[in-house]
Amino acid sequence: MNPYESDELLQQYLVFHYASAEEQFPYDFGGSDALDFPKRCALEGPDPEKLPKGARALDLGCAVGRSSFELARHCSSVIGIDYSQAFIDAANRMQVDGSHPATRLDEGSATTQLNVQVDATIDRSRVSFEQGDAQFIREDIGQFDVVVACNLICRLPEPMRLLQRLPDLLKPGGQLFMTTPFTWLEEYTPSDNWLGDGAQDSFAGLRQALEPEFSLDVRWDMPFLIREHARKFQYSIAQASRWWRS
Repeated sequence: MNPYESDELLQQYLVFHYASAEEQFPYDFGGSDALDFPKRCALEGPDPEKLPKGARALDLGCAVGRSSFELARHCSSVIGIDYSQAFIDAANRMQVDGSHPATRLDEGSATTQLNVQVDATIDRSRVSFEQGDAQFIREDIGQFDVVVACNLICRLPEPMRLLQRLPDLLKPGGQLFMTTPFTWLEEYTPSDNWLGDGAQDSFAGLRQALEPEFSLDVRWDMPFLIREHARKFQYSIAQASRWWRS
């Protein structure tokens, strides 16, 4: 079974995407710099000042949708795609209702019921979601001014399939923003398909796959924090990079 279809991960990701800082990490030390990762991906990744009027965006691996909604602050149309039907169902509920119940695990069997929400200042009508495989994006999806793919490529069986499709998805001059912790695991990606000569240098492999159709603008480190329960968190550092379509 795909672990991303489990209710446990669905609840975890609803909290990861939408819960407030206090609801996720109620401590005054460490960790807080890594909160709001999906929002930061949308607002710090693409350069909003260089997006054209009426920009069209594609959010690949959108999970439960926070980045897609945040992209709608600067884009007139956003499509979010994820492989998990459970995640897409939750994202669609957020799009329709603006909110979704979420169960936060605290300790053992102790939980807290939350009602997570999309910021009311966001025009949710600009966003749509669909289930799909980032390795086989439908042919009639068109082209975009910005494509975002956060923490996705090291969860694909064949990441090169996506990387080879990206030039067709972006308009000339369009922006590509990617993050990845390069957590290669055989259960998701056969080692023969790890970028960078078996992950000797994954970013070099990513760069080789994208050039010359894309030119690297900037890269930086982006920490993110996923809460498992009140005293256990996953703190990871994603490699972020912004690219321009030639």
